Amino acid sequence: MNLHEYQGKEILRSYQIPVPRGEVATTPGEARAIAERYGATVVVKAQVLTGGRGKAGGVKLARTPAEAEAAAERILGMDIKGHLVRKVLVTEAAEITQELYLGAVIDRAGRAVTMMTSPAGGIDIEEVAAKTPERIYRVAVNPFLGLLDYQTRELGFELGLDGRQVREFTRIAQGLYRAFAESDASLVEINPLAIGRDGGLVALDAKVVLDDNGLFRHVQLDARRDLEAENPAERQARELGLSYVKLDGTIGCLVNGAGLAMATMDVVKLSGGEPANFLDIGGGARADRVAAALRIILADQNVRAVLVNIFGGITRCDEVARGIVTALQEMPTGVPFVVRLVGVNEAEGREILSQANLITATTMREAAEKVVDAARRQATLAGARRGAA
Repeated sequence: MNLHEYQGKEILRSYQIPVPRGEVATTPGEARAIAERYGATVVVKAQVLTGGRGKAGGVKLARTPAEAEAAAERILGMDIKGHLVRKVLVTEAAEITQELYLGAVIDRAGRAVTMMTSPAGGIDIEEVAAKTPERIYRVAVNPFLGLLDYQTRELGFELGLDGRQVREFTRIAQGLYRAFAESDASLVEINPLAIGRDGGLVALDAKVVLDDNGLFRHVQLDARRDLEAENPAERQARELGLSYVKLDGTIGCLVNGAGLAMATMDVVKLSGGEPANFLDIGGGARADRVAAALRIILADQNVRAVLVNIFGGITRCDEVARGIVTALQEMPTGVPFVVRLVGVNEAEGREILSQANLITATTMREAAEKVVDAARRQATLAGARRGAA
């Protein structure tokens, strides 16, 4: 779950991390009123769940309330990488001398939380890692001991900070780590962490990504979810208790079990196709749940074919087959289906599918090759129809 910048800053502020004053506006008039209250130069920033806002024109400096109003009028309603701007953050501008980066992320290879910092703040850390990896400094955090003073001092001195700044950096870094751990986050970053003209440190931006699996412990954080900014299909899947992530391919995938789902996507790629989604219906899924999952897949206009790959351990293959047939009866489609059912009641499931004239397969490789071929044929037919029109 991604949080907006203003939401991330609220969390950082609660851990005594210095953050400039800022308020959210949904109209140009509200932006003007905030600037008038502050009586200083402000920055008007688009609040969307994507990066690259500045390059897209979604961040504007405003020296007067009238300029803040005009900036908000330009930014509200913008489309930034497919995200519609519905609100802006009006925040006090800061005079700075240097931009740093500070972040905490789960390092799966190292099996620990890694704190990262860099003197090259203000740009994507991925770009820094690609072009100048030597400018990124890291320390691994022991989960039992937490982030220790000597580690933060080590990072601070690597950044070239003086003694006072290192002490301040230590407080900020430890606050960020506590925010990360206590919020069950997968990423918390400040970019930039700026050095002001007075030598002090201030968090000018915040990015927070929460682990969905930990949200049951954080009702107050889950309530901050921006439903309007979410992909409608992903929102519907979450409400149904399904694990769904939309991708850019043309082959819809419905699988039970996250590991099998990942393996299925890999086999589709090896066979020359691209998956349109990750979708795990979980164990024990009944016909109505399968039907709901297929409706989500078929709502994606990019899907040219659907691969259903079910291992029937807890899940019964005949229940899955009934769900597929039910979905197709309720939502007729010209999209071809390839179904692989293995496990409990697989013979009954295949009989149901054969009566519905659906394509079946016995191995994953066979199923992937059939679905990739079916998707290509669908794409050819679609191209021929466009040519005829």
